[in-house]
Amino acid sequence: MSEQDSTPEAVAETAPAEGGVEETPKETAQATPPAVPVASDHPDRWGRVDADGTVYVKTADGERAVGSWQAGEPVEGLAHFARRFDDLRTEVELLVTRLQSGAGDPKHALTSAKHVKEQLAEAAVVGDLAALARRVDFVLEQAEAGMEKAKEAKEAARAQSVARKQALVDEAESIANESTQWKVAGDRLRAILDEWKTIRGVDRKTDEQLWRRFSKARDAFNRRRGSHFADLDRQRSVAKASKQALVEEAEKLVDSDDWGPTAGRYKELMVEWKAAGRAPKEADDALWQRFRAAQDAFFQKRSEAFSERDAEFAANAKLKEELLAEAETIDPSSDLESARQQLYKIQERWDAIGKVPRERIRELEGKLRAIEERVRGAVDAQWRRSDPEAEARVAQFRERVEQFEAQAAKARAAGDKRRTEQAEAQAAQWREWLAAAEQALATR
Repeated sequence: MSEQDSTPEAVAETAPAEGGVEETPKETAQATPPAVPVASDHPDRWGRVDADGTVYVKTADGERAVGSWQAGEPVEGLAHFARRFDDLRTEVELLVTRLQSGAGDPKHALTSAKHVKEQLAEAAVVGDLAALARRVDFVLEQAEAGMEKAKEAKEAARAQSVARKQALVDEAESIANESTQWKVAGDRLRAILDEWKTIRGVDRKTDEQLWRRFSKARDAFNRRRGSHFADLDRQRSVAKASKQALVEEAEKLVDSDDWGPTAGRYKELMVEWKAAGRAPKEADDALWQRFRAAQDAFFQKRSEAFSERDAEFAANAKLKEELLAEAETIDPSSDLESARQQLYKIQERWDAIGKVPRERIRELEGKLRAIEERVRGAVDAQWRRSDPEAEARVAQFRERVEQFEAQAAKARAAGDKRRTEQAEAQAAQWREWLAAAEQALATR
């Protein structure tokens, strides 16, 4: 058996109608390429094997011998050469697909299609060679059109690249002549340079001309910026001395436990720091590290102190909860005087416990007020049922009010804030009871 070389795998398509070689109208460049039937579906339509094993393919000019088959049944030989045709057909279909999807290189497709076309006249295959030839012609036309488009696209890309570089040069020259935002402008010139390096496709002469303009603009900007920063050296020396003083004050404040005023002063120091301007970079960085370290040390101490205070307040809240539980057992209905004494002692212990977390104040105070209201209600009820001794009670309550007011005044004069608040609260309590007694006496 002798055979010629062939190409990749088959791609299935619908075969033509019964009756040998199918003739399809000749077509020129078009959107839809002419179809090529799959030969291996019905290889006997496109060729035959004679008695001595010679394999023929049918063409428009008659039959052409393409090989010999001695290894088996004639139908197997015909199928073999049909598969080789389908391999060649697959190669062409891949070219069509890549060209139509835009993924293929038109130049490479043109070369491959020419190579296939050169093979067709002597190809050892069985299939619709005329349809395949038209398919190849379609590929050639599409590839040539694609190359022309690629050429036009390349020219357009070159023009676009020139325009981009021209725009970058214009911007660089504007920065060089006008900008005083030194850092922003310097960063932008570096970004322009980075973008410049990414632009391809400009002819050498134009690129060199644009580059000379860009380089000149950068140099002009650098000279102006250098002159500006030379003038800043004196100002930076003054800024360094100012920041040194701020750092020294910040370090002295680290051990302060006057939390509010000291925190406020640190904020003022930060404002002054920003207003002082920049010192020379190395000195500025070192001074900033010292300033920030002092600030962080103070606020860390304050945070720890506040954490301890919060823990103390939380413990106080727990004690007041226990005290409330005890207060809930007061029963003014059985012994009003005993209930008042119990409440009075609980109020004293309540005030002695101290502060609780801010978010718990309303809750806890509300519960205590409710208990006080319950006792006060019982007192009011008793007063409404009181005997002639009510006037004596009024006098007694007034005396107690005056007593606690005197205690508050004395504590206030001594600067004892806690005892002042405690005495005032007790005076207010007795004042309420006095008012209730007087009201009961008036309406009795």
